[in-house]
Amino acid sequence: SKSLSDEENLKLFGKCNNPHGHGHNYKVVVTVRGEIDPVSGMVINLTDLKEYMQEAIMEPLDHKNLDKDVPYFAEVVSTTENVAVFIWENLKKLLPMGTLYKVKVYETDQNIVVYKGEETI
Repeated sequence: SKSLSDEENLKLFGKCNNPHGHGHNYKVVVTVRGEIDPVSGMVINLTDLKEYMQEAIMEPLDHKNLDKDVPYFAEVVSTTENVAVFIWENLKKLLPMGTLYKVKVYETDQNIVVYKGEETI
């Protein structure tokens, strides 16, 4: 985090605190919801979903240094939580309104973040 000292970053992020960055092979699971089309039998065509995921996830993030290559993370700490928010926001722009239900990002098999968007009351 640019807002923390080197010592504070080390204390907060531990081994993930590397001034030159470090890599992850994230796994992303996207869940959609909605009414099943009686003709196609689908909520959304999986071919379309795959294209949306390519545009919203793979193109901006795959084989990138998030902190240096992705403008969003210039001011946002590239935690898995914020990666999930980034993916949600990108997908939400592409998917039919109301169909995006959940984004699950696996940093490792044990470190998983689930994001369902912002709740409004």
